Amino acid sequence: MLHGVKRFVYQGLENCWDQVVKLGVHPALPFIEARRTMLMNLLALPTIPFTLFFCILNACQGRYLLAMLNFFNTSTAIGVLFMHKYRMYLGARLVLLVVSVFIYTFSGLYFHNGAEYFLLNILVVSILVYDNKWIIGILSVVVTTAFLLIIFIPQSWYLAPPVPPERVRANVAVSLTFLISALYFFKHIQTDYQLEIEKQRQVLQSMNKDKEKLFSIVAHDIRSPLATLESLLDMYLKGQYSREDMGEAAAVLHEKVAQLGGTLDNVLRWSTRSMKGIQTRPQDFLLVPVLTEVLNFFELIIQQKQITVEVQVPVNTTLYADRDQVSVILRNLFSNALKFSYPGGKVAITATQGQERVTIAVTDHGVGMNVQQLKALFTSQPFPTYGTGGERGTGLGLMLCREFVEHNRGIIDVESDPESGTTFTIQLSKGDIDMNEPAVAN
Repeated sequence: MLHGVKRFVYQGLENCWDQVVKLGVHPALPFIEARRTMLMNLLALPTIPFTLFFCILNACQGRYLLAMLNFFNTSTAIGVLFMHKYRMYLGARLVLLVVSVFIYTFSGLYFHNGAEYFLLNILVVSILVYDNKWIIGILSVVVTTAFLLIIFIPQSWYLAPPVPPERVRANVAVSLTFLISALYFFKHIQTDYQLEIEKQRQVLQSMNKDKEKLFSIVAHDIRSPLATLESLLDMYLKGQYSREDMGEAAAVLHEKVAQLGGTLDNVLRWSTRSMKGIQTRPQDFLLVPVLTEVLNFFELIIQQKQITVEVQVPVNTTLYADRDQVSVILRNLFSNALKFSYPGGKVAITATQGQERVTIAVTDHGVGMNVQQLKALFTSQPFPTYGTGGERGTGLGLMLCREFVEHNRGIIDVESDPESGTTFTIQLSKGDIDMNEPAVAN
């Protein structure tokens, strides 16, 4: 129990000290200015009890002028804390430095009590809290001149009663302690500042990577519909459509433009959500509607290459993952399956549910990959290849697939043989939506 009381008292004192040191520091204050304000608080705070003690001591010993200077110094330190509280930062710095220079210079010349060493604190703090070279230069000249005058002018005891040697030694010791504390705190400030800069650099680097991924997704999702539109318009301009086919072609064009508009809306919505970095927001959702969107997206390409698509997915298959990211994964995998399938080939999509996982497989019977291509598949240096219809592949989509699968705590795997086809398999967490119908979507 005693240990708990000590811990409570220590925690309370630590909180009080922290609140006083951070007096006047608010969230809107720039980082370096906040640290400079804390440095000034750290300089003013110990001054209050120290100078107040010597004010009482000097008054009791008959040194009333020195006691008055000590009291004036105490009042200045208290005033600085109040000025920080009301956010008068520049005024507080100016008051503390100017008043301190005057008091320590006068007491050092008049009493030779070791106050000149406090001037070193003023000089160091001035250099730390000011950026203006003129202010630093003027204060440096003034403080250095005052310090040299106190050191080299002979002491005249008739000006004031002598201060005991132990008092001088105490002042020197305290001033050097303040100096060491100020330098240590400034070093701590610089370390925090460097850590903050490094943290921001890493955040910017991460956001740049996310931006590149978003551009890749936008390019991938828009490229396919635009290629279809370009092909249809080219055939129309070359007269390959008869008048009877014009109505059907116009209907296809209208459908594709509408599909492209929907794709742009989805991409923009997802990009807006990911402005501060790609974020994974898992939820329970049915897999079949997502697959239906993917198949509709590639409907014309399926028709052009005469690909047979077999889907064996129970309609009650439920995932717990980020729906948009799963859609990107499936679009990329299915796009690659179509791209590397021979005309008239077959692509199969299957899903099986376990107790905790759902396994989705996308299989084609196209060109396949060799061992070297498989090893480089999910790296930053994939082998760019061309599809069976001359489609250009970059490998960036598969890198996105792997990253999104990992974001959703899943597993992605691939098996392939040259000229035999490729199977991509992903495992994702099983969702929880009550479905009583065990039918299969074909």
